[in-house]
Formats: sequence, structure tokens, C-alpha cells
Amino acid sequence: MPVSEVRHTVDGQVSYITLNRPEVLNALTAGQRDLLVELLARASADPDVRAVVLTGTGRGFCAGADLREASGAGERVAGDVARTLRLGAQRLIAAVLDCEKPVIAAVNGTAAGLGAHLAFACDLVLAAESAKFIEVFVRRGLVPDGGGAYLLPRLIGPQRAKELMFFGEALTAREAERLGLVNRVLEDEELTKTAREWAGRLATGPTRALALTKQLVNASLDSDRATAFAAEAAAQEINMTTEDAQEGVASFVERRSPEYRGR
Repeated sequence: MPVSEVRHTVDGQVSYITLNRPEVLNALTAGQRDLLVELLARASADPDVRAVVLTGTGRGFCAGADLREASGAGERVAGDVARTLRLGAQRLIAAVLDCEKPVIAAVNGTAAGLGAHLAFACDLVLAAESAKFIEVFVRRGLVPDGGGAYLLPRLIGPQRAKELMFFGEALTAREAERLGLVNRVLEDEELTKTAREWAGRLATGPTRALALTKQLVNASLDSDRATAFAAEAAAQEINMTTEDAQEGVASFVERRSPEYRGR
């Protein structure tokens, strides 16, 4: 895979990951997908990375998996499809959900199929006015994958999720915002600027507290109250051992702005 198909830079303690196959609306190849998983894992482990921004070039954020790759894969045997999903699309979505740093999706254009789920898995979603979200699977006679049937009901409820998945109609950025799938809709020219501003704010925050908060929220809809409360108490116990928590308390007592180091 040409390195240029995924651009990656770290600037101001933010990892910027950009899909770069604009001629196919950034449809994901297996190589790109695996590199995204690797870059997200690296971001988790790197103390000098404190936030992640995921975006695309051209008119597409991500048009989903590149089905032309699958069409040339040869004869399938029982278990191939499930294995491919488990090690491919599902692994990518899990990598976003499990990343220990906050991940912002800057959706610059069409987000379809796996591309839509990639955006919905992120912690915060910014969308350009021109962005569209499409549950495209039904148009191809396919079952939604890449975690869609897990993510969407939790974000907007089962009836809305079924409507999007049954009809496969394009959802505008404004409609996605109304449903709660998008945090902000921005003029196209403001998307990159705002993504950088939000990432910069996160990168100066208490990184471990943000990671633990992300874990608690992501697990909350799968937990009963007792489990959620226990997880909350354990997270606070862990967090109070961090330098940032001590700095936060000290800055409050001393009536000054905190200076978090991500430790």
C-alpha cells in the first residue's frame, strides 16, 4: 500500500490521520484499515499524543470498504466472511472505541457504510455542511456490518436505526445533527480549523481522566446500575493517583488555571 494513501502527522500532541484516496471517496482497502488500527494503537501508547483527528481528502470522508478488493478474493468457504469481518471492519471500529485518547471525526464529505460507522464510533463528530451519512448496505443487498447494528441503536434508538438501515437513504449533516449523530455542523471551510481547535483543547486536558471517562461512557449502555457505579468508583480511584488529578485539585485550591501534562 502506498504510504500516501493514509497521511499521518503529529502536531501539538495531536495525531492527525487522513484517508487519502479521493478518487474513490476514500473507500478503505485492507491495508489502509490495518494501518488505521496500528496508528490508533500507537496513539494509545504514546504519552506525547493526547488526541486524535480522523478525516479524509476530497469529497469523501470514507465510502466504506473497497468492495473491488473482495470481488477478486477468489472462492469463499464457510467461515471466510465472518472471519474477514472479525479481523477487519469490526477490529477497526473496536480500535476507535478502545483508543485511550479522544478521537474526533472531521467528516468532510460522504460517509457511507463502514465509513459512516467509522465516524459514529468516534468520541466527537464534526461534519461539514456538505457531508452525508448513508447506511448503504441495503442498496447492495447486504447486512450492516462494521458495528453498525451495535452503534446506531445506542446513539439514536432502534426505530431510527432501522429506518436508516432499511431504506439506505442519504442523511444530510443537518439531519444527522438533529438525530444526535453529529456534535456540530460547520461551513466546509471551517471544518479543519474547528477540528484543530477541539483537538488542541483535548490535548491540554487531563488525558488519563479523559480516557477513563471515555471507557465509562462507552460501557454504560451495556451495564446495569451496580456495575456502572462500581466501574465509576474504580475509575475515580485509579484517576486520583495521576499527576493531573493532583494538579486539578491543587489549582482549584490555589485559584489558578491547571496545567495538565497528560500524566
